Amino acid sequence: MEDKILLAHGSGGKLSHDLIVELLSPLANPILNRMDDCAVFEMGGRLAFTTDSFVVKPIFFPGGDIGKLAVCGTVNDLAMSGAVPKYLSLALIIEEGLSFAELKNIIQSICTSASEAGVRIVTGDTKVVNQGQADKLFINTAGVGSVPEGVDISAANARPGDKIILSGNIGDHGIAVLSQREGLRFESPVRSDCAPLNGLVSEMLAVSKNIRCLRDPTRGGLATTLNDFALQSKVGVRIAETSIPVAKAVAAACELLGFDPLHIANEGKLVAVAAPQDADKILAKMKQHKYGKDALVIGEVVKEHPGRVVMQTRFGSSRIIDMPVGELLPRIC
Repeated sequence: MEDKILLAHGSGGKLSHDLIVELLSPLANPILNRMDDCAVFEMGGRLAFTTDSFVVKPIFFPGGDIGKLAVCGTVNDLAMSGAVPKYLSLALIIEEGLSFAELKNIIQSICTSASEAGVRIVTGDTKVVNQGQADKLFINTAGVGSVPEGVDISAANARPGDKIILSGNIGDHGIAVLSQREGLRFESPVRSDCAPLNGLVSEMLAVSKNIRCLRDPTRGGLATTLNDFALQSKVGVRIAETSIPVAKAVAAACELLGFDPLHIANEGKLVAVAAPQDADKILAKMKQHKYGKDALVIGEVVKEHPGRVVMQTRFGSSRIIDMPVGELLPRIC
């Protein structure tokens, strides 16, 4: 199986990381080499550009649908560079047999999400494929935004002493999609956290430009995001298990199914690495926003164990947090 693509190569974890590094090596250039979720470059001003594809199954889930996911995912990738998202493209690959009612509901969701994020859909494409050649609907998007002067955010910018801030509970999106797909029921319903985060990021940057790294921990979850920061910045990351917020229903589902919440995807959360002198005021501003009201500091950047993420457990011991290796939950975004 070593010479074939596996589902695990799309997990956002270690196999995804290794695949991307290997595949993109012939395309190497200074912009691509940053390995961030979007590219930032000069073109009559500083612009950010990103692209993404969405293949979630099912296309409707508690808290969202593939249309909302496509808009929020693209907006958030732009926002994680500090950019102000402006314009999106929208390409639909529709499987023969999808009902008009479902498609209309998704388009309405796209409109609602774009309006909340303050972006416009300005171009796109539509293709219809034979039944059985897609799973109801796939969506591809691209997004463009402007980067304010003085903003320099990248996974390679973390420095020892920086504080790590998480905007709220982890694991909600992945477990919400899984529960809908598998017909699981929990005492407290789990809803996806899918949301546009550009407004929250704008508020954060308004109080300080000293935000080194930003990332929305989607595929591969918080573990992959923190490992990316550690590897690209060549620093160590230390977090505390007791500081990681996980909803009771999500924790129960993970315990039942053998998942680690640190590896579960999120679609409405962000992780920020901030200069220590500004972390408190950034955190205070986040708590005033509806998508950051539960924000908290979960750890710090350290000189020790560069390239590694170490978590202090609730029992006082330490363990290394690595990227997930296999495919935990396929088709969640």
